[in-house]
Amino acid sequence: MNPLRLVVLALALVFVGLYLRSPKSPRVAMTYLRWVLLGGACLVVLAPFFWLIAAAFKDPAAFNEYVFFPPPSEWSDKTVNLKNFQRLFQGDPSIYGKVYFWQYVVNSFFVASAMTALRVVFCSAAGYALAKYSFRGKRWLTVFMLGSMMVPSVLLQAPLYGEIVNFRLVDTYFALLLPGMVTAYGIFLFRQAIMAVPNEMLDAGRIDGCSEFAIYLRLVMPLVRPMCAAFCLVTFLESWNSFFGPSVFLQSQEHLTLPVILNLYVGTYQNEYGVFLAGTLLAILPPALLFLALEKEFVSGLTSGAVKG
Repeated sequence: MNPLRLVVLALALVFVGLYLRSPKSPRVAMTYLRWVLLGGACLVVLAPFFWLIAAAFKDPAAFNEYVFFPPPSEWSDKTVNLKNFQRLFQGDPSIYGKVYFWQYVVNSFFVASAMTALRVVFCSAAGYALAKYSFRGKRWLTVFMLGSMMVPSVLLQAPLYGEIVNFRLVDTYFALLLPGMVTAYGIFLFRQAIMAVPNEMLDAGRIDGCSEFAIYLRLVMPLVRPMCAAFCLVTFLESWNSFFGPSVFLQSQEHLTLPVILNLYVGTYQNEYGVFLAGTLLAILPPALLFLALEKEFVSGLTSGAVKG
């Protein structure tokens, strides 16, 4: 019998035994069943990641022989090694010389980090203005901002590309950063979060002699840190995984980002899937580490803007 079926059968027999032990009060059996189902769900979710890790480290000759890692008794340099990573970092030829994989990682990290920093600065400042200042046309400006979120960004790519060409920004990172450094979604999130900051605290800061910029930077921003961390994580992931913009505006190979180059690797390494999967494994590490670092702030920031206003 298949080992998986044996495990499922054993778990089922344990549940039946616990249930028959106290059929009138099957609390223990239901708790056991709940933990088994949760454990099974975790295995289903984590199996693709474990398969990716195994595929990246398996030798190309043993790639199709095992679903995951080979049995420990068969581990050797011929089954598990670093050949995929060595092939990945050999470099790709271009008109400017060899371009190495680490350069694509640096490109993606620069674009994602710069985009995150710009959006936090401009979206938080705009959200602060909409939340705490009264000026003519504020309501209509807010409605227009929210309405702009209904327009698909793909529809704006043609006129945007024309403007990028006119400003001679093609094949530069400014073509990615300038159009995306402010988003209506980010402004709305910061507006909702900052509305929960008491006006009395801002008035106290003004009485103590703080400038408006100091109030925004030293009083408001620390109070919305959880939402700011969540927004940073979402923005970083969006920029890190962005494919359409970099593929349209970037042309030189030394300027490409990871999503674009990994898509090219599908054809380049069509007979070497381990190399492509090794690059994919390295590409998901920075977002995963960032999420682990900001996990608490991200979870608490999910509801920081849930206020009436």
